[in-house]
Amino acid sequence: MKTKKFKIAIDVSPLSNGNSIRGVGYYTKNLVEALQHEVKTNPDYQDFQIDLIENCKLKIENYDLIHYPYFDPFFLTLPLTKTPFIVTVHDLIPIQIAKTIPVGLLTKLFPKGLFPKIFPIGIKGFLKWQIQKYKLKKAKYLLTISHTSKYIIHDILNYPKDKIFTTYLAADPSFKMITNSQLLQNIKTKYNLPDKFILHLGDIGRNKNIPRLAKACLKLKVPLIIAGSSAVKKVPNDPWTKDIKWVQNNQSKYLKSIGFPDDDDKPVIYNLATIYCQPSLSEGFGLPLLEAMQCGTPTCFSQHTALAEVSDYSGLSFDPYSIPDIAKKLKLVLDNNKLRQELIDKGLKRAKCFSWQLCAINTLAVYRLCQLNAQK
Repeated sequence: MKTKKFKIAIDVSPLSNGNSIRGVGYYTKNLVEALQHEVKTNPDYQDFQIDLIENCKLKIENYDLIHYPYFDPFFLTLPLTKTPFIVTVHDLIPIQIAKTIPVGLLTKLFPKGLFPKIFPIGIKGFLKWQIQKYKLKKAKYLLTISHTSKYIIHDILNYPKDKIFTTYLAADPSFKMITNSQLLQNIKTKYNLPDKFILHLGDIGRNKNIPRLAKACLKLKVPLIIAGSSAVKKVPNDPWTKDIKWVQNNQSKYLKSIGFPDDDDKPVIYNLATIYCQPSLSEGFGLPLLEAMQCGTPTCFSQHTALAEVSDYSGLSFDPYSIPDIAKKLKLVLDNNKLRQELIDKGLKRAKCFSWQLCAINTLAVYRLCQLNAQK
């Protein structure tokens, strides 16, 4: 007798829109590939059928479960549907950092604040967030990428903690230690990198805290290399781009932006870096930190975010609001070769705990929960 398939649709819209080059697109692509491999090769999941749909607002009534692998608080990405669905919420940083709203009635209705000075969402953004939040709370389960994000999501949404599941990301296998001295020299020359430098890779949003890191590096007289497109592109003058403008206006021998490196060059740049540093004020996971650890680069990072969870004591943490503490931790690694090697070894060991196969298996476990609930 043929087993009836439990039909799952995954909305892969992030693979064909602006998210394709961002973390959401990276997550969707790698998760889908790992899920398809497990369903095809693992007998425990032979009763699952996974289809990829670019717009899950269409024909979703034909499925037993819909998985939205992304969530945006300010865009109406979730439809109203009777089909059971789950959502991956990577983080709620724009909401998390919202602290100030106009006084009056809205203050009483929304005491946590949804009109921040540094991320002015406006009335349309506010209304869309209310709609998205209402729909999100209808999800059977939520997935997220760290325990840190899990508890922030619970706090903001009041969504039950026991229905939020952590499925960690993983770094691409191309991020590894490189011993080819000629390749290292070629990339060093290509990007005109100094012999010793602190590296930060990624965007420069207000939550990334780059000006404090730059001031700490200036204090140590060690160059900070910023790898990322936002540091070199033209941006409008608004509160959210303030730090980007600051970086662009303060380029010097101790602060240099190299744009977004070619994908093949990124692992080499990590290997060339003396330290990788991520000083974020808020972070849902922090994939560059894991990439650096996998490359054998010592790491320093903010102690108030998911970065400490990802590192698990394989790097040095600091108070991201304290320039002296950032400088102190960087100097410890710069001046102590024994500590440096210890952090390299711990980082390589910790990085092995993350894989897309594990992410897929944990995701499939949530699918199974949905299937069991449907059978009750």
